[in-house]
Amino acid sequence: MAELDADLDHIVPSSVLPPFWAKLVVGFASLVCFARSYDGDFVFDDSEAIVNNKDLRSDTPLGDLWHHDFWGSRLSSNTSHKSYRPLTVLTFRINYYLSGGFHPVGFHVVNILLHGGISVLMLDVFSVLFGGLQYTSKGRRVHLAPRASLLAALLFAVHPVHTECGLNAVFDILVIGKLNILETFQKVLHKDKSLENIGVLRNGGLLFRMALLTFGGTGMLYVRWKIMGTGPPAFTEVDNPASFADSMLVRAINYNYYYSLNAWLLLCPWWLCFDWSMGCIPLIKSVGDWRVIALAALWLCLMGLIFQALCSEDSCKRRILTLGLGFLVIPFLPASNLFFRVGFVVAERVLYLPSAGYCMLLTFGFGALSRHTKKKKLVAAVILGILLINALRCVVRSGEWRSEDRLFRSALSVCPLNAKVHYNIGKNLADQGNQTAAIRYYREAVRLNPKYVHAMNNLGNILKERNELQEAEELLSLAVQIQPDFAAAWMNLGIVQNSLKRFEAAEQSYRTAIQHRRKYPDCYYNLGRLYADLNRHVDALNAWRNATVLKPEHSLAWNNMIILLDNTGNLAQAEAVGREALGLIPNDHSLMFSLANVLGKSQKYKESEALFLKAIKANPNVASYHGNLAVLYHRWGHLSSAKKHYEISLQLDPVAAGTKENYSLLRRKLEQMQKKDV
Repeated sequence: MAELDADLDHIVPSSVLPPFWAKLVVGFASLVCFARSYDGDFVFDDSEAIVNNKDLRSDTPLGDLWHHDFWGSRLSSNTSHKSYRPLTVLTFRINYYLSGGFHPVGFHVVNILLHGGISVLMLDVFSVLFGGLQYTSKGRRVHLAPRASLLAALLFAVHPVHTECGLNAVFDILVIGKLNILETFQKVLHKDKSLENIGVLRNGGLLFRMALLTFGGTGMLYVRWKIMGTGPPAFTEVDNPASFADSMLVRAINYNYYYSLNAWLLLCPWWLCFDWSMGCIPLIKSVGDWRVIALAALWLCLMGLIFQALCSEDSCKRRILTLGLGFLVIPFLPASNLFFRVGFVVAERVLYLPSAGYCMLLTFGFGALSRHTKKKKLVAAVILGILLINALRCVVRSGEWRSEDRLFRSALSVCPLNAKVHYNIGKNLADQGNQTAAIRYYREAVRLNPKYVHAMNNLGNILKERNELQEAEELLSLAVQIQPDFAAAWMNLGIVQNSLKRFEAAEQSYRTAIQHRRKYPDCYYNLGRLYADLNRHVDALNAWRNATVLKPEHSLAWNNMIILLDNTGNLAQAEAVGREALGLIPNDHSLMFSLANVLGKSQKYKESEALFLKAIKANPNVASYHGNLAVLYHRWGHLSSAKKHYEISLQLDPVAAGTKENYSLLRRKLEQMQKKDV
């Protein structure tokens, strides 16, 4: 290894970089590469993993984190994704507590600092892996490979693809136990009686540690299996199409093609995408597909490395290659589809630890090139070029992750056939109010994936709002045919049918939605609106009451109950409901307004006035707030105050017929009073 280290002298000037400064350089490089994203928004999965994740809030018991998945759902549920990362969620919760809420800057800064810290620690890890940390008889720590470890750490720090894992057993066997795999294999073949004298069997402590790791790992897997309900997650074909292929050969070919794509992302991390599902990577259905070349290239390289790792005469070379391959392959195995189906095609996050193995192998390769070529300056230039290009890509990619619009649009050039990319761009445009552009992307998503029910649902919603009810009904009906348990689509279909005056069909759609999602306050709210249109007042009140029981802060349901009771003359009951609602949602100005109207009709003028003024203070530009307060003053006999608020209301809404009529009555009354005074 000293020979490799010497070959990198001119590339990394470690003679002027003692350990502290080397760590400083690595840490600085990692922070510079990703610092651009520190003030970005919450994007993509952040909304579900952080903003809408109840496990981050203080009212959720800490113990629940160990029984919930990454998204806050119970692991034993059939709908759970089974992503079990309680420690990650715990760090989110601590971040939420320390930052006082959902402020993305705090979350991003912590992530950037964590990557910087890991990159710095990798410097020592690579030193050990390269054989660079040894202890003399006096206990002094000696660095034998600072240059190689520094280069590998820099490559790791600036690599644009980066998640989590561990590799204790291989490290323990090869580094601490000093097992020579080639020697062991040869002695087994020749039935050498000295087998018991080799490193593994000489080292009783190693056997104990291996047993401890085995039993500990098995125990952890068993506990997780019990927590998650002893059942695998339920994925769909769009999540991982290769795993649903009927032919074992097709599955094997595509799995291996996915491996080659992951390897390519490590080698050339320029084509990065937030999601690789839904047609992003079309299936290879025959060996005649030209992409099979990628499989052959991958296995040719891997077999060459494995052969060198097993059969090289150089023990140091064998150990480094074996450790590098171990770090590259073993952490990736859970994502390989070999043991169980995973819920993705390619996921850049699973390459975080494998990238350490890649950086180690790449560093070793550069050392070998430097040793066997006279053009060492060219090798140095290539290394510096890779570092600079990767650093530039990190900066660019960090900028793309600053907002959903940039992130989603960046994926178009990588995966133009990915329906989810078009869906997410459409959803983002719809949230911004650009419905015309959103429709275009939703239609493309449905064209690319004719069974994309979420795109159909969102497109149907927009068409409903644009009063294109016929097409909206067709889309939503198709969505529930494809996925009969899609509760949101059933509810939206009910809304469209209600608008088309098809009341029986609408009621059935609402009931079906509730059947598939028992706790669905919005559906109960819309069902109540249907009953109100049909003058089924008791049923409407019951539906709205169900909505408020399931979601106490459901302001619209509370408001509709108050208004219906008010309109039907049940003022006492309307007042009771209004006070109950304000007790739960004390700052809702619409509830203040509705209750103020009820109190005014009950001649509780002072209390009504206070609520009107409070509602106006919260939202001063609502014409009806001023208009109804003016009516209250008019009844109460405070005519000058009534005149003032009538005029404000008409300034905000000059065409409000009722307000104009009341204002005219007030002016005539004031004129008559003036004549009497004269």
